[in-house]
Amino acid sequence: MKNIAVIGSGTMGNGIAHTFAQFGFQVQLIDISQTALNKGIATITKNLDRMVAKEKISEADKNTTLKNITTYTSIKEGVQYASLVVEAATENVDLKLNIFRELDEVCPEDTILATNTSSISITQIAAVTKRPGQVIGMHFMNPVPIMKLVEIIRGYNTSDEVMQFTIDLTKKINKIPVEVNDYPGFVANRILMPMINESIETLYNGVAGVKEIDTVMMLGMAHPMGPLQLADFIGLDVCLSILDVLHDGFKNPKYAPCPLLVNMVRAGKLGVKSGEGFYDYSENRRAENVAKQFAK
Repeated sequence: MKNIAVIGSGTMGNGIAHTFAQFGFQVQLIDISQTALNKGIATITKNLDRMVAKEKISEADKNTTLKNITTYTSIKEGVQYASLVVEAATENVDLKLNIFRELDEVCPEDTILATNTSSISITQIAAVTKRPGQVIGMHFMNPVPIMKLVEIIRGYNTSDEVMQFTIDLTKKINKIPVEVNDYPGFVANRILMPMINESIETLYNGVAGVKEIDTVMMLGMAHPMGPLQLADFIGLDVCLSILDVLHDGFKNPKYAPCPLLVNMVRAGKLGVKSGEGFYDYSENRRAENVAKQFAK
Protein backbone atom coordinates (compact mmCIF):
# COMPACT_ATOMS: atom_id res chain seq x y z
CA MET A 1 0.00 0.00 0.00
CA LYS A 2 1.50 3.28 -1.14
CA ASN A 3 -1.44 5.33 -2.42
CA ILE A 4 -3.67 7.03 0.15
CA ALA A 5 -6.50 9.32 -0.95
CA VAL A 6 -7.77 11.94 1.51
CA ILE A 7 -11.15 13.59 0.95
CA GLY A 8 -11.18 17.15 2.28
CA SER A 9 -8.30 19.60 2.66
CA GLY A 10 -9.49 21.40 5.80
CA THR A 11 -7.91 21.18 9.24
CA MET A 12 -8.23 17.42 9.62
CA GLY A 13 -7.78 16.51 5.97
CA ASN A 14 -4.57 18.44 5.43
CA GLY A 15 -3.21 17.08 8.72
CA ILE A 16 -3.94 13.50 7.66
CA ALA A 17 -2.40 14.10 4.23
CA HIS A 18 0.67 15.69 5.84
CA THR A 19 1.15 12.72 8.16
CA PHE A 20 0.88 10.00 5.52
CA ALA A 21 3.10 11.94 3.10
CA GLN A 22 5.75 12.47 5.78
CA PHE A 23 5.97 8.70 6.21
CA GLY A 24 6.57 8.06 2.52
CA PHE A 25 3.06 7.41 1.22
CA GLN A 26 1.83 8.88 -2.05
CA VAL A 27 -1.16 11.02 -1.07
CA GLN A 28 -3.96 12.18 -3.34
CA LEU A 29 -5.57 15.17 -1.58
CA ILE A 30 -9.08 15.82 -2.90
CA ASP A 31 -11.41 18.78 -2.43
CA ILE A 32 -14.17 20.48 -4.40
CA SER A 33 -12.12 23.58 -5.28
CA GLN A 34 -8.51 24.30 -6.13
CA THR A 35 -8.66 27.31 -3.82
CA ALA A 36 -9.38 25.04 -0.85
CA LEU A 37 -6.60 22.70 -1.93
CA ASN A 38 -4.11 25.56 -2.23
CA LYS A 39 -5.04 26.68 1.27
CA GLY A 40 -4.55 23.12 2.55
CA ILE A 41 -1.11 22.83 0.92
CA ALA A 42 -0.15 26.23 2.35
CA THR A 43 -1.08 24.99 5.84
CA ILE A 44 0.96 21.81 5.38
CA THR A 45 3.94 23.86 4.17
CA LYS A 46 3.67 26.20 7.17
CA ASN A 47 3.54 23.25 9.58
CA LEU A 48 6.53 21.61 7.90
CA ASP A 49 8.46 24.89 8.09
CA ARG A 50 7.75 24.94 11.83
CA MET A 51 9.13 21.41 12.14
CA VAL A 52 12.26 22.40 10.21
CA ALA A 53 12.76 25.42 12.48
CA LYS A 54 12.54 23.13 15.50
CA GLU A 55 15.03 20.75 13.83
CA LYS A 56 12.57 17.86 13.95
CA ILE A 57 12.93 17.32 10.20
CA SER A 58 15.33 18.56 7.53
CA GLU A 59 14.59 20.85 4.57
CA ALA A 60 14.97 17.79 2.34
CA ASP A 61 12.37 15.93 4.43
CA LYS A 62 9.99 18.85 4.00
CA ASN A 63 10.45 18.93 0.21
CA THR A 64 9.99 15.16 -0.07
CA THR A 65 6.79 15.31 1.98
CA LEU A 66 5.34 18.02 -0.26
CA LYS A 67 6.31 16.09 -3.41
CA ASN A 68 4.40 13.09 -2.05
CA ILE A 69 1.11 15.05 -2.18
CA THR A 70 -0.88 15.53 -5.38
CA THR A 71 -4.11 17.54 -5.44
CA TYR A 72 -7.35 16.76 -7.25
CA THR A 73 -10.77 18.39 -7.56
CA SER A 74 -12.31 15.16 -8.88
CA ILE A 75 -12.98 12.23 -6.55
CA LYS A 76 -13.00 9.79 -9.46
CA GLU A 77 -9.56 10.88 -10.66
CA GLY A 78 -8.09 11.13 -7.18
CA VAL A 79 -9.05 7.65 -5.96
CA GLN A 80 -8.36 5.57 -9.06
CA TYR A 81 -5.17 4.03 -7.59
CA ALA A 82 -5.97 4.35 -3.89
CA SER A 83 -5.59 1.36 -1.60
CA LEU A 84 -7.15 3.39 1.23
CA VAL A 85 -9.42 6.42 1.17
CA VAL A 86 -9.75 8.53 4.31
CA GLU A 87 -12.80 10.80 4.22
CA ALA A 88 -12.32 13.98 6.28
CA ALA A 89 -15.19 16.17 5.09
CA THR A 90 -17.47 18.30 7.26
CA GLU A 91 -19.22 16.43 10.11
CA ASN A 92 -22.55 16.18 8.28
CA VAL A 93 -24.37 12.86 7.90
CA ASP A 94 -25.93 13.49 4.49
CA LEU A 95 -22.67 14.81 3.04
CA LYS A 96 -20.70 11.79 4.26
CA LEU A 97 -23.28 9.32 2.99
CA ASN A 98 -23.21 10.92 -0.46
CA ILE A 99 -19.41 10.81 -0.52
CA PHE A 100 -19.36 7.12 0.40
CA ARG A 101 -21.95 6.30 -2.25
CA GLU A 102 -19.67 7.91 -4.82
CA LEU A 103 -16.54 6.29 -3.42
CA ASP A 104 -18.17 2.88 -3.62
CA GLU A 105 -18.91 3.44 -7.30
CA VAL A 106 -15.52 4.81 -8.41
CA CYS A 107 -12.94 3.12 -6.15
CA PRO A 108 -11.24 -0.17 -7.04
CA GLU A 109 -13.04 -3.17 -5.53
CA ASP A 110 -10.32 -3.84 -2.97
CA THR A 111 -10.02 -0.23 -1.73
CA ILE A 112 -10.65 0.23 1.99
CA LEU A 113 -12.95 3.15 2.79
CA ALA A 114 -12.24 4.94 6.07
CA THR A 115 -13.97 7.93 7.64
CA ASN A 116 -12.49 10.42 10.08
CA THR A 117 -15.95 11.08 11.54
CA SER A 118 -15.86 12.03 15.22
CA SER A 119 -19.35 10.75 16.05
CA ILE A 120 -21.39 9.41 13.12
CA SER A 121 -22.14 5.68 12.94
CA ILE A 122 -19.67 3.67 10.86
CA THR A 123 -22.38 1.06 10.34
CA GLN A 124 -24.73 3.70 8.91
CA ILE A 125 -22.04 4.96 6.55
CA ALA A 126 -21.08 1.42 5.47
CA ALA A 127 -24.73 0.58 4.73
CA VAL A 128 -24.80 2.88 1.68
CA THR A 129 -21.95 0.91 0.07
CA LYS A 130 -21.71 -2.57 -1.46
CA ARG A 131 -18.55 -3.23 0.60
CA PRO A 132 -19.55 -2.79 4.27
CA GLY A 133 -16.79 -5.16 5.36
CA GLN A 134 -14.22 -2.71 3.96
CA VAL A 135 -15.60 0.39 5.74
CA ILE A 136 -13.96 1.50 8.99
CA GLY A 137 -13.52 4.55 11.20
CA MET A 138 -10.14 6.26 11.62
CA HIS A 139 -10.73 9.13 14.04
CA PHE A 140 -7.55 11.21 14.11
CA MET A 141 -7.01 13.88 16.76
CA ASN A 142 -6.25 17.54 16.04
CA PRO A 143 -3.51 18.59 15.30
CA VAL A 144 -2.96 15.37 13.37
CA PRO A 145 0.83 15.60 12.84
CA ILE A 146 1.35 15.91 16.61
CA MET A 147 -1.39 13.93 18.36
CA LYS A 148 -0.63 10.22 18.75
CA LEU A 149 -4.13 8.77 19.21
CA VAL A 150 -6.25 7.33 16.41
CA GLU A 151 -9.59 5.79 17.38
CA ILE A 152 -10.13 2.77 15.11
CA ILE A 153 -13.87 2.17 14.98
CA ARG A 154 -15.23 -1.18 13.91
CA GLY A 155 -18.59 -1.03 12.16
CA TYR A 156 -21.07 -3.88 12.55
CA ASN A 157 -19.80 -5.51 9.33
CA THR A 158 -16.14 -4.42 9.34
CA SER A 159 -14.02 -7.49 8.65
CA ASP A 160 -11.27 -8.69 10.99
CA GLU A 161 -8.77 -8.39 8.13
CA VAL A 162 -9.64 -4.73 7.49
CA MET A 163 -9.52 -4.01 11.23
CA GLN A 164 -6.05 -5.53 11.62
CA PHE A 165 -4.77 -3.92 8.44
CA THR A 166 -5.90 -0.47 9.64
CA ILE A 167 -4.33 -0.97 13.05
CA ASP A 168 -1.02 -2.01 11.45
CA LEU A 169 -1.12 0.93 9.03
CA THR A 170 -1.76 3.37 11.88
CA LYS A 171 1.37 2.14 13.62
CA LYS A 172 3.39 2.69 10.43
CA ILE A 173 2.67 6.43 10.62
CA ASN A 174 3.84 6.49 14.25
CA LYS A 175 0.35 6.74 15.76
CA ILE A 176 -1.21 4.71 18.54
CA PRO A 177 -4.40 2.92 17.43
CA VAL A 178 -7.12 2.18 19.98
CA GLU A 179 -9.93 -0.14 18.90
CA VAL A 180 -13.45 0.93 19.88
CA ASN A 181 -16.93 -0.19 18.92
CA ASP A 182 -19.52 1.72 16.93
CA TYR A 183 -21.68 3.73 19.33
CA PRO A 184 -22.50 7.47 19.14
CA GLY A 185 -19.43 9.59 19.87
CA PHE A 186 -17.25 6.46 20.22
CA VAL A 187 -15.03 7.01 23.31
CA ALA A 188 -13.31 10.38 22.87
CA ASN A 189 -16.32 12.54 22.12
CA ARG A 190 -18.79 10.59 24.22
CA ILE A 191 -16.73 11.71 27.22
CA LEU A 192 -15.35 15.04 25.96
CA MET A 193 -18.48 16.68 24.52
CA PRO A 194 -20.63 16.43 27.68
CA MET A 195 -17.75 18.08 29.57
CA ILE A 196 -17.55 20.90 27.03
CA ASN A 197 -21.34 21.27 27.03
CA GLU A 198 -21.43 21.42 30.84
CA SER A 199 -18.71 24.08 30.75
CA ILE A 200 -20.87 26.14 28.40
CA GLU A 201 -23.88 25.58 30.71
CA THR A 202 -21.76 26.81 33.63
CA LEU A 203 -21.03 30.01 31.70
CA TYR A 204 -24.66 30.30 30.55
CA ASN A 205 -25.87 30.05 34.17
CA GLY A 206 -23.51 32.79 35.28
CA VAL A 207 -21.47 30.62 37.65
CA ALA A 208 -18.18 32.01 36.33
CA GLY A 209 -16.64 33.68 33.29
CA VAL A 210 -14.80 32.13 30.35
CA LYS A 211 -11.33 32.72 31.75
CA GLU A 212 -12.30 31.49 35.21
CA ILE A 213 -13.88 28.25 33.95
CA ASP A 214 -10.88 27.42 31.78
CA THR A 215 -8.44 28.30 34.56
CA VAL A 216 -10.19 25.97 37.02
CA MET A 217 -9.95 23.06 34.59
CA MET A 218 -6.33 23.77 33.64
CA LEU A 219 -4.98 24.35 37.13
CA GLY A 220 -7.33 22.07 39.06
CA MET A 221 -7.63 19.16 36.64
CA ALA A 222 -4.25 19.44 34.85
CA HIS A 223 -5.88 19.95 31.44
CA PRO A 224 -3.44 21.52 28.95
CA MET A 225 -6.25 23.70 27.58
CA GLY A 226 -9.53 24.82 29.12
CA PRO A 227 -12.76 23.28 27.73
CA LEU A 228 -14.07 26.56 26.30
CA GLN A 229 -10.84 27.30 24.48
CA LEU A 230 -10.75 23.69 23.29
CA ALA A 231 -14.29 24.09 21.95
CA ASP A 232 -13.10 27.13 19.99
CA PHE A 233 -10.28 25.10 18.47
CA ILE A 234 -12.55 22.17 17.60
CA GLY A 235 -15.15 24.54 16.15
CA LEU A 236 -18.40 25.34 17.94
CA ASP A 237 -20.36 24.12 14.91
CA VAL A 238 -18.56 20.77 15.11
CA CYS A 239 -19.27 20.54 18.87
CA LEU A 240 -22.95 21.22 18.19
CA SER A 241 -23.09 18.57 15.45
CA ILE A 242 -21.51 15.95 17.70
CA LEU A 243 -23.86 16.76 20.58
CA ASP A 244 -26.82 16.47 18.20
CA VAL A 245 -25.60 13.00 17.17
CA LEU A 246 -25.20 11.97 20.83
CA HIS A 247 -28.58 13.39 21.79
CA ASP A 248 -30.32 11.69 18.87
CA GLY A 249 -28.45 8.41 19.36
CA PHE A 250 -28.96 7.99 23.09
CA LYS A 251 -32.26 9.91 23.51
CA ASN A 252 -30.84 11.23 26.77
CA PRO A 253 -31.37 14.89 27.81
CA LYS A 254 -27.87 15.06 29.28
CA TYR A 255 -26.55 15.34 25.72
CA ALA A 256 -28.87 18.22 24.73
CA PRO A 257 -26.76 21.17 23.50
CA CYS A 258 -26.70 24.25 25.71
CA PRO A 259 -28.83 27.12 24.28
CA LEU A 260 -25.75 29.36 24.42
CA LEU A 261 -23.86 27.01 22.11
CA VAL A 262 -26.81 26.91 19.70
CA ASN A 263 -27.09 30.70 19.64
CA MET A 264 -23.38 31.23 19.10
CA VAL A 265 -23.35 28.85 16.13
CA ARG A 266 -26.40 30.57 14.66
CA ALA A 267 -24.60 33.90 15.04
CA GLY A 268 -21.53 32.58 13.22
CA LYS A 269 -19.30 32.65 16.30
CA LEU A 270 -17.60 29.34 15.57
CA GLY A 271 -14.27 29.78 17.34
CA VAL A 272 -10.84 29.96 15.73
CA LYS A 273 -12.15 29.31 12.21
CA SER A 274 -14.39 32.40 12.28
CA GLY A 275 -12.01 34.54 14.34
CA GLU A 276 -14.32 34.70 17.33
CA GLY A 277 -15.94 32.28 19.76
CA PHE A 278 -15.49 32.24 23.51
CA TYR A 279 -12.25 34.11 22.79
CA ASP A 280 -11.42 36.78 20.23
CA TYR A 281 -8.82 35.44 17.79
CA SER A 282 -8.99 38.32 15.32
CA GLU A 283 -6.98 40.52 17.67
CA ASN A 284 -5.49 37.68 19.71
CA ARG A 285 -7.17 38.76 22.92
CA ARG A 286 -9.71 37.20 25.25
CA ALA A 287 -13.31 38.30 24.77
CA GLU A 288 -15.40 36.97 27.61
CA ASN A 289 -18.32 39.19 26.65
CA VAL A 290 -18.65 37.53 23.23
CA ALA A 291 -20.39 34.53 24.76
CA LYS A 292 -22.51 36.57 27.15
CA GLN A 293 -24.13 38.66 24.41
CA PHE A 294 -25.64 35.50 22.88
CA ALA A 295 -26.67 33.90 26.16
CA LYS A 296 -30.32 34.95 26.17
